[in-house]
Amino acid sequence: MRITFLGAADTVTGSRHLVEIGGRRVLLDCGMFQGFKVFRERNWTPPEPALHGLDAVVLSHAHLDHCGWLPVLMRHCAPASVYASPATRDLAEVLLLDSAHLQEEDARRANRLGYSRHAKALPLYTTAEARRTIGRIRALEPGVAHALDGAAPVPARARAHAAATVRGQATAPAPSPSAAATTAAGAADTTRAAGPWAEAEPAAGTSRRRGGSRQGGVQVELTPAGHLLGACSVTLRAGGETLVYSGDLGRSADLLMPPPRRITRADVLIIESTYGNRRHPAEDPAERLGAIIRSTIDHGGSVLLPSFAVGRAQALLLVLQRLKAAGTLPRGLPIFLDSPMAAQATALYRSHRDLLRVDGGEIEGLLDGVRVVTTPAESARLSRLRYPAVIISASGMATGGRVLHHLKALAPDARHHIVFAGFQVAGSRGARLVAGATEVKIHGEYVPVRAAVTHLEGFSGHADRDELMAWLRGFRTPPRQTFVVHGDPEASDTLRMRIQDELGWAVRVPAHGSTFEP
Repeated sequence: MRITFLGAADTVTGSRHLVEIGGRRVLLDCGMFQGFKVFRERNWTPPEPALHGLDAVVLSHAHLDHCGWLPVLMRHCAPASVYASPATRDLAEVLLLDSAHLQEEDARRANRLGYSRHAKALPLYTTAEARRTIGRIRALEPGVAHALDGAAPVPARARAHAAATVRGQATAPAPSPSAAATTAAGAADTTRAAGPWAEAEPAAGTSRRRGGSRQGGVQVELTPAGHLLGACSVTLRAGGETLVYSGDLGRSADLLMPPPRRITRADVLIIESTYGNRRHPAEDPAERLGAIIRSTIDHGGSVLLPSFAVGRAQALLLVLQRLKAAGTLPRGLPIFLDSPMAAQATALYRSHRDLLRVDGGEIEGLLDGVRVVTTPAESARLSRLRYPAVIISASGMATGGRVLHHLKALAPDARHHIVFAGFQVAGSRGARLVAGATEVKIHGEYVPVRAAVTHLEGFSGHADRDELMAWLRGFRTPPRQTFVVHGDPEASDTLRMRIQDELGWAVRVPAHGSTFEP
């Protein structure tokens, strides 16, 4: 087994982990770098030679820092296959098309207004490239082991035989068909285990030793991870060895998503660390948001909620509907959703409601009384609004999109309030505002910030430091090697030390571009 860390190894974005296992080359995630310019510039670097000739890309979920670079990879390398859960495939279509559209719009605006430092501003990729990429993504059902070639489900008999293999040697004869069926049924039952950390048994066993039989090539299995609709951890198995990649793990008490399912075995583990050094605040974020909105509208101001269009926008809509139903907010308070992508994503949340922890009726009512803004002209008129309202608009870190026009209109006025609900990547416009910036650069000009700015981390969809450790304690034996990725340096190293000191595991934080053979 050989792993090369091509992204999210010294920062919290740009997830790309190249795994060579069982004679195959698999890229886990293909994310876009965000935040500081030194990281964003990596998006424009041509793919490393190691990324040519990939057998597969497996996506953990649809956030752009995990799938947003896929059109660039497709342009240069054309991997054989791209796999994701059905919901991730659906959301990736919405996110990639929107990402391409925004890049094209930004490039046109920069060329028209002349604020690009380049002779001609170009999008990182076009809408046409995004469409071609989406057509290559194949859906894999979570909870089932699939053969990498063709991604066909692994027969129950083969999975049961693999489970009886220890240290690369079969310790018992292959079970009869009836025994295999019993084994498969037992494995399925464990994925429905009750409790805040439901456990998902791997369909095949693992080995503490390299080598051994290939057991029919490389298998891939997705395990629901909470965090976002369709988000999954990824397990690769080959030659009696198992690698587990956590992806982004969700919270045990998320508003929309069930908690991540535990995985009990891994020879090598790659774990995210977004909140590796932080604990979510104990306050009720919905109650705090309600208080902020009441205070702001009482003083004649509006509340701007920069929001990720997928996941966060739906959570905010749910909270606003509950606050209105409870009488905390006036039923007639105007609420605007100024993000066509968020409206599309809300429809997908309805169609995949079986993956959510929320009652179907509440999901159906997310947009009740909400004014959905569709056209740029409507958005421009909304930015000139003169009466109190709540505006939800993308993007969540104010890195682009329609929210920038609302920031330009509302930030200079002290009556208004800007509320960031969730994680802000260092170097992003949102992070600077949360840190107390008195002015921000938008569309080539500096805009004064006099409006109040609040950061409600309680809306985050990421597991915090204690929830990450709880998930790790679900492994029955220590992995041979654990790698901590997808975090700012302090967060990653803090989690590394906890894993080392509290669990006694072999663990390290890999450097960007580093390669290991664990």
